[in-house]
Amino acid sequence: LLLFYFFIILIKSEMDNLKTLLPSLPSSFSLSSLSLSPSSVVGLGALASLTTYWLVTRPRPIQPPCDLQAQSISVQGDQSCRRSALLKDDNLLEFYYEDTKTVYDMFQRGLRIAGNGPCLGFRKPRAPYQWISYTEVAERAQVLGSGLLAKGCKPNPQQYVGIFAQNRPEWVITEMACYTFSMALVPLYDTLGLEAMVHILNLAEISMVICDKEDKAESLLKIKEKGVTTTLSCLVLFNPFSAALLERGRKCGVEILQLSQIMVRSNINATPMTQIFFFFRLLPIRGHRCGSSGYFVIRQEDVSISYLPLAHMFERMIQVSMFCHGARVGFYQGDISLLMDDIKTLKPTFFPVVPRLLNRIYDKILGSVTSPLRRVILHYAVRRKQAELSSGVVRNNSMWDRLIFNKIQASLGGNLRFILTASAPISPTVLSFLRATLGCLIFEGYGQTECTAGCTFSMPGDWSAGHVGAPLPCAMVKLTDIPDMNYYAKNGEGEICIRGHSVFRGYLKDEERTGEALDADGWLHTGDVGQWLPNGTLRIVDRKKHIFKLSQGEYIAPEKIENVYTRCVPVLQVFVHGDSLQSYLIGVVVPDPEVFVDWAKERGVVGSYEELCQNPDVKKAVLEDMMAVAKEAGLKSFEQVKDLYLHPDMFSVSNSLLTPTLKSKRVDLRRVFSEQIAQMYSKSSI
Repeated sequence: LLLFYFFIILIKSEMDNLKTLLPSLPSSFSLSSLSLSPSSVVGLGALASLTTYWLVTRPRPIQPPCDLQAQSISVQGDQSCRRSALLKDDNLLEFYYEDTKTVYDMFQRGLRIAGNGPCLGFRKPRAPYQWISYTEVAERAQVLGSGLLAKGCKPNPQQYVGIFAQNRPEWVITEMACYTFSMALVPLYDTLGLEAMVHILNLAEISMVICDKEDKAESLLKIKEKGVTTTLSCLVLFNPFSAALLERGRKCGVEILQLSQIMVRSNINATPMTQIFFFFRLLPIRGHRCGSSGYFVIRQEDVSISYLPLAHMFERMIQVSMFCHGARVGFYQGDISLLMDDIKTLKPTFFPVVPRLLNRIYDKILGSVTSPLRRVILHYAVRRKQAELSSGVVRNNSMWDRLIFNKIQASLGGNLRFILTASAPISPTVLSFLRATLGCLIFEGYGQTECTAGCTFSMPGDWSAGHVGAPLPCAMVKLTDIPDMNYYAKNGEGEICIRGHSVFRGYLKDEERTGEALDADGWLHTGDVGQWLPNGTLRIVDRKKHIFKLSQGEYIAPEKIENVYTRCVPVLQVFVHGDSLQSYLIGVVVPDPEVFVDWAKERGVVGSYEELCQNPDVKKAVLEDMMAVAKEAGLKSFEQVKDLYLHPDMFSVSNSLLTPTLKSKRVDLRRVFSEQIAQMYSKSSI
């Protein structure tokens, strides 16, 4: 700015000199006879320097890979069925690299690129990350795989090995050990419950489960101790375990080993076979252009933070995409409360997220700005950055980044290149705000486990919000009628169905459920309701599953309503409930502990967090705030809660109220809050 002001002063000075000079010029004057003063030379030099600097450093918009007003193309003239505009014709992309067709191939490609370069990172408390190289991961995987064969596992895709562990390097090494010898890995996780785990063990005939800690092994032994019939016969632990656990295993006929005991070198042939080819088709994440650099490419120097459950497809696909390019994956310490410290230490360039986490970041940013002046400056800076975004410019080196947003960006490590959000809808307000403040590419994707995580992806250069992008090159997407909900494909609305190379072949040994999910033409019916937008992108508007009727016949999609209410300042989590015998909705709200006390104080109510949750005046104020947000979002009267209960404890994975992907477990929430629900519905005055 000082250089700019200096430049303006010099130009003004030269203009004044020229005005003085012009009246006295003779008629024979020519440019060759003009002698410039020293100050003139300095001024013109400053002008040339600043012009050159601006030309070199000016922000350049990202060039989209296709016309952003036509991001998908109808298939055979059917406007309800569309495919990616990145394709030349209706032939879908099957593999991005012809020599990379399995997860094993993807890791081997990364091994060729990186060799002894870092692959998997981990850290101890208050310590830097330590790294295991690609070469070492491959060697450990082969040794472990040989050990699995020595314990009786068969090298074919029908051999299922269980894993019951948090994200850590050994998880990936175990996965690669299985793929090296064509075995399939079956994840278990805490929130399944014992009954579901017994079902999985028996259905897949799993005899060996690999665990991280003793408590996981104990939960599996309880199944055997209760006399439940299972195929389980061997547990392998990453961590050391007690003699008591060993004795418990002996009594119920389960062999218990430490990982090191089967990590033995063997002469067994380690030639990889089919590597469950049918399940892990390559998700073409790289089929997008970024600026002038061609297709957007994950680079070898990229780093991802692993904290989302590896038991789910989203995190698995993120990781194998990183491995395919020789990039690094650093694991969190296993404690979600330490995640931000892990991120600051790791300094990731790629951050896969779920909307709940982005909502927390958004709320923390707004909550940290207390003075009215700072809030005005923040929102002005956001608007200026959003103006750049609308013209296709994404950067983190603007004046606003240096003055306002640098601390926010530093809290996420300071090196972020791109973020991918998936698993649930995200508020357009939050998405637009964070695209401005974080100064990196933020993509939104949509899909399911049954279609290998992704089927649509937002396009580079399209920084609008409120949609999940266009179909990926590996899949077609069509909408089908839902008459009961008044959604019709002819209007560009209906149930989202997916077909393509990334769609699964079916559920294991379950023809009935497979028939419900896949129709005769191979279309996967998702249960989500979508709408095609004029630019060829898809918007998620409703949910066919989890809907219910109120007594007056109105259909309710609670997840849509919950996504609106989480935008209320005092609301951290919300569960919306309705009953077909009742005419209105009620809700359970967990207030945000970081802002709730101050928010209540601003309204004249003082007390502890727990006291405020029991205060009827505070409940009324929260309800009024929720009603205002609902009205602004366009919710109809019957879609708004008429009463609520303030709950002081967060819904979490540990208390079985959230899934590992942080989605509400609606059945469990109804059970836990059944008493409060009954009390709210007993009030005849509503």
